[in-house]
Amino acid sequence: MSRGSIGLDDRLNEYLVKSHPPEHPVLAQLRAATAKMTNAGMQIAPEQGHFLAFLARLIGARNTLEVGTFTGYSALAVALALPKDGRVIACDINAEWTSLGKKYWEKAGVADRIELRLAPGVDTLKALAKEGRKGQFDMAFIDAWKPDYDAYFELTLPLVRGGGLIVFDNMLWGGKVADSTVRDEDTRAVRALNQKIAGDSRVDAVLLPVGDGMTLARVKQVFVA
Repeated sequence: MSRGSIGLDDRLNEYLVKSHPPEHPVLAQLRAATAKMTNAGMQIAPEQGHFLAFLARLIGARNTLEVGTFTGYSALAVALALPKDGRVIACDINAEWTSLGKKYWEKAGVADRIELRLAPGVDTLKALAKEGRKGQFDMAFIDAWKPDYDAYFELTLPLVRGGGLIVFDNMLWGGKVADSTVRDEDTRAVRALNQKIAGDSRVDAVLLPVGDGMTLARVKQVFVA
């Protein structure tokens, strides 16, 4: 949920984006189509899409998971980075938003790599565990309802292999996490998870000021709840 990286002025953020390899043309088209929506601010910034794709390639990901798909930009960015037999399970609750993404997944030729599951994220994560998918995912990207961030973390941990990554978006939450006067439910949830992950022995983690703040948590071993 960011048009650019937090803390950068427009000029420097534009320089940052242009200093990456060119955005895939279908990603650019999807981003432009999403920008026309009233809730376009929910889409990740292009540098975040590039970063997710880089991470997927860096760890040799084949099976990835995301909670919070919106119009499908992040799913498309990762799917384009996967090998032909790679798969993304994309979780969302809104059929209208994700229907836009489907059109561009098809256009980019990667629709067969993306499985969309329309249900609350907590329900889908529990279902994946019941399906025997523990330890089978290389990477998970979480960008959904903030009050459930802790639940997503705990439910995703068993699904990701040792050495795999869980990536959270909005971990700086527009700077509100550092403002002690802000105490709304979303901000408190993000603060709590930042604090929890920083001291969690099950993962190695780093919080980066990319987009609206991205936390990378590397799972030390398959965690069985």
